[in-house]
Amino acid sequence: MSSEAVVIRRCQGLDELRACIALQKEIWNFTDAELVPLRMFVVADKVGGQVIGAFDDDEIVGFALSVPGTRSGHVYLHSHMLAVRKEHRDGGLGRRMKLLQREDALARGIELIEWTFDPLEIKNAYLNIEKLGAIVRRYNINQYGLTSSPLQGGLPSDRLIAEWWLKSTRVETLLTTGKNPSFPRETAIEVPAQIYEWKAAAETRGKAQQVQERNRDHFLQSFEDRLAVLGYERDSEGNGKFLLGKWDEKWSYASEG
Repeated sequence: MSSEAVVIRRCQGLDELRACIALQKEIWNFTDAELVPLRMFVVADKVGGQVIGAFDDDEIVGFALSVPGTRSGHVYLHSHMLAVRKEHRDGGLGRRMKLLQREDALARGIELIEWTFDPLEIKNAYLNIEKLGAIVRRYNINQYGLTSSPLQGGLPSDRLIAEWWLKSTRVETLLTTGKNPSFPRETAIEVPAQIYEWKAAAETRGKAQQVQERNRDHFLQSFEDRLAVLGYERDSEGNGKFLLGKWDEKWSYASEG
């Protein structure tokens, strides 16, 4: 399926928002109690958030949901969900939706979009760090509690917080040249390609949890040492590696706990 044929735009009307709910359930397989409800999509659209859809003809095949937030007097956007239907993945739709989020935010004078992602999700990490230019300096332990989604594999819902500084030299360089600025690497944190298989089966879930706990400690210590995730590598076997160093830009909002 060609991703170029898919139109990226803001969702319009209740029917398109309902289609986002259906796609959310299809992808995450949450129980009804854990679904983000229609009312929240409506509110996000009305109060300065974003509900962006990817449309193949009239069918929605992806969406991005964000809500506004404030920190120390600064307004930013928290991108809560990014969804792409399975058969439309790996074609750049996620990145295209994020870039429309950026365009819309900058038009309103917003300089930061944040979101959380699972430290064990290799493809998401590559998109966030290498294709968008986000950095990571914070780690939340079991942010959402134990969830009903099979994607979590019964593990604590640990999350990294991506900071996407929309006007930073890092992001503007990436969007202009296709490459992030180079930096001295001080440490690396690895995620084995087998992590998805290990999470999916009860008999190997303990291996996945060992990786999660080992990496959690490494991230927390690295962030305490004021390092940031500035790069991500995937090898030919699908293993992932977070690359950390000192970020030489000063973008920050105070009280980032």
